[in-house]
Amino acid sequence: MIQIEHLTKRYGGFTAVDDISFVAQPGRVTGFLGPNGAGKSTALRMLTGLTPATSGAATVLGRRYSELPNPSRHVGVMLDAAAQHPGRTGREVLQLAATITGMGRARVDEMLDLVGLERSEARRRVKNYSLGMRQRLGLAGALMGRPQVLVLDEPANGLDPAGIHWMRGLLRDFADQGGTVLLSSHLLHEVELIADDLVMIGGGRIVAQGGMKDLLATRPGCVADAEDRAAFANALSAAGIPVAGRADGAADIEADAARVGRVALDAGVPLTLLRPADGTRLEDMFLQLTADTARGDRGVTTSSRDAAASGATAPDASPAQPSSPQDTPTREEPTA
Repeated sequence: MIQIEHLTKRYGGFTAVDDISFVAQPGRVTGFLGPNGAGKSTALRMLTGLTPATSGAATVLGRRYSELPNPSRHVGVMLDAAAQHPGRTGREVLQLAATITGMGRARVDEMLDLVGLERSEARRRVKNYSLGMRQRLGLAGALMGRPQVLVLDEPANGLDPAGIHWMRGLLRDFADQGGTVLLSSHLLHEVELIADDLVMIGGGRIVAQGGMKDLLATRPGCVADAEDRAAFANALSAAGIPVAGRADGAADIEADAARVGRVALDAGVPLTLLRPADGTRLEDMFLQLTADTARGDRGVTTSSRDAAASGATAPDASPAQPSSPQDTPTREEPTA
């Protein structure tokens, strides 16, 4: 389990993360969402001991990350797919990970098979890996120590559709076996497919959290269309039922389908469509809740909270990644 309690990070007068609290439960995938600069990466860095918190606490399995004996045996971390040593081969990276976590060499081949890296690819140097291959290598390193918890920042970057489907299954299996997954991603559709719970952050503060099904519950009302749209609209108006047009020509109606069907029947208007209203889409909720802090197309970008945590603007920031096997590589496309 991951527990975040009143976690705050300030850089001088700038608050990157502002009093956030949430729990990621075992057996569940928790999606951690927010626009660029919202504070996601800063929060994950505080969780994994890379950036000291100004106040509050972040614990994994009941302890601070730094207090865990051999943390990579308990927590698999992948925060940056561009942070692996480019001169090592993929196999060397995983052999180092196996040594640090106390796993045998057989575990290296097991992880290569798990993430779909061929033996020939494992002999190549990381500088010749595509971003998608580095993501797979990073996941192999994160899983090397058979951890109970995974903390992943944008793990699907660089993966093709087949790779994203594979990763979704991998994380779902991990959670179904009792593991805890905290997943930060900008691929909202993928998060919607895999996450059990959501934590949404904007401007350094949590703007929504809860179960995916609860947050995206079906709205009241229905969607309907008719051969004679004008007559249908008049019938609804006469019945005092609010209605709003849709881009596809149908109508969003603030009444249940049974009532709308009776109104149409009484008015003698044949319906061509009648179904329950759509549930709220994750993308719609994300855009609505983070509108005040998202970059959008305003032309002027907001201050980047996550960049502040990288060390470029924050004097007390730690190195870019833990010195652990789950470190991942620089972003170069294959040259061989």
